Amino acid sequence: MDKHDKHDKHDKDGLRLPIKIDSTSNGEFEPVPLSRANIRGNRLALERADEACRRTGQTRRKFLVSACGAASTLLAINTANAAAGKRGGFFDLRDESALDEASALAEVGGDEFIFDVQGHYVNPEGAWLGRLPPASRPYSGFAKASCELADGPGERAYLDCLSESEFIKDVFLDSDTDIMVLSFVPSTRENEPVTIEDADQTRQIVAELEGSKRLMIHGRVNPNQDGDLEAMDELAENWNISAFKTYTQYGPGGVGYFLHDDVGMAMIERARRLGVRNICIHKGLPFGPRSYEHSQCSDIGVVAKMYPDMNFLIYHSGFVTSVREQEFVAGAGRDGIDTLIQSLIDNEVGQNSNVYAELGSTWRYLMRDPDNAAHAIGKLLLHCGENNVLWGTDSIWYGSPQDQIQAFRTFQISEEYQDRYGYPEITDEIRRKIFGLNAAGPYGIEETEIRGLTAADRVSREKLAYQENPQPSFLTYGPRTRREFLNLLRWGG
Repeated sequence: MDKHDKHDKHDKDGLRLPIKIDSTSNGEFEPVPLSRANIRGNRLALERADEACRRTGQTRRKFLVSACGAASTLLAINTANAAAGKRGGFFDLRDESALDEASALAEVGGDEFIFDVQGHYVNPEGAWLGRLPPASRPYSGFAKASCELADGPGERAYLDCLSESEFIKDVFLDSDTDIMVLSFVPSTRENEPVTIEDADQTRQIVAELEGSKRLMIHGRVNPNQDGDLEAMDELAENWNISAFKTYTQYGPGGVGYFLHDDVGMAMIERARRLGVRNICIHKGLPFGPRSYEHSQCSDIGVVAKMYPDMNFLIYHSGFVTSVREQEFVAGAGRDGIDTLIQSLIDNEVGQNSNVYAELGSTWRYLMRDPDNAAHAIGKLLLHCGENNVLWGTDSIWYGSPQDQIQAFRTFQISEEYQDRYGYPEITDEIRRKIFGLNAAGPYGIEETEIRGLTAADRVSREKLAYQENPQPSFLTYGPRTRREFLNLLRWGG
């Protein structure tokens, strides 16, 4: 991790906010421009940072890196949202946390066990690059902000910003994440930007830091592609995977499949026979109009009822950026998270059963709009159950997940929405469950075991030393504009 000593060059003037409210996408959906409230919140946060610096004598960069910087930014976002008439949710902080470090740490800090079930990176030297035209620039939109690693030689040096080393720094040094599950993007085996071999090598790098179990891996499978069903055997038997990951909207010619189709059932049966009880399914965040129905969740309740001994982890929870979440009304036929809830109800799959709702990219987008966030989180807690909502961040696409963690630590559903819609208050107990305890069950990990493994390993010691002079980049790497998104589709996706 020594190469990251130069991260102190990042943002010397303090122009990047610690809570990153921007239009960045994970590459699976077209970036959505910020609202006026978002823009006003960011502007107000920088103005308040300037004021705090005048009062404390700090540089703006030093202030923003502190806990006060995060708290002050969240408070500014509250002010902008309130001015825009947003009443569904808010970041619950005391005003004094903007200037008092102890108060800020009590608000945005925490000691929860944080188990992030969705992380990604790119192999900047992988064989997949050899299959692209020489002039192509895959994932170039993902590194527009240009981390320090992009200064290296070669036209594709920017890919180092998405590499395993940056992934390890962003996740394990710059955030409170304890364990990460390394997942995969939709692709054929020949074009995977990270292969199962790459993932295992990264896991070994982390494991060699004195044997900690900080990184787990998925095995990517799409049963409607030639050879993928048969490849499940090798993934399960040779790579110690924790789950199979699949994309039901992805397939030959852009045509997806349903889990209760013949190919979907064959995948579930094979996973069951192989002893892999977790199937992680991308639902929501549709890739486009083609095969759109396969991005929705109508098939989830069907297979969950058929296979009560299997766990179905719904990555993104069926969330769609173009759909404003509202109170769930049975039979209304709404898109987004409601397709998941309706499927559970139609198939009599109750709360806290074998269907888990994951928040990767979903929470990151919801941070922009407290009304949308209150409905989405509230509905998932009501219908999936407070034991079955899983923490995921889709990092490294959004840079370090620390801002997502800090925002969720402080987010609260308003009393008005609690009373009107029956949503629960987000208690410390519920936060602890979502942050990590809920995922420990299906992924077969005991919190006490992990605490013992990570309390004094090399990652912990490096992080402790790093915190003496932390240098977070506050960068995001995903595409922020339609042009960058289309470039990704052309060369990277």
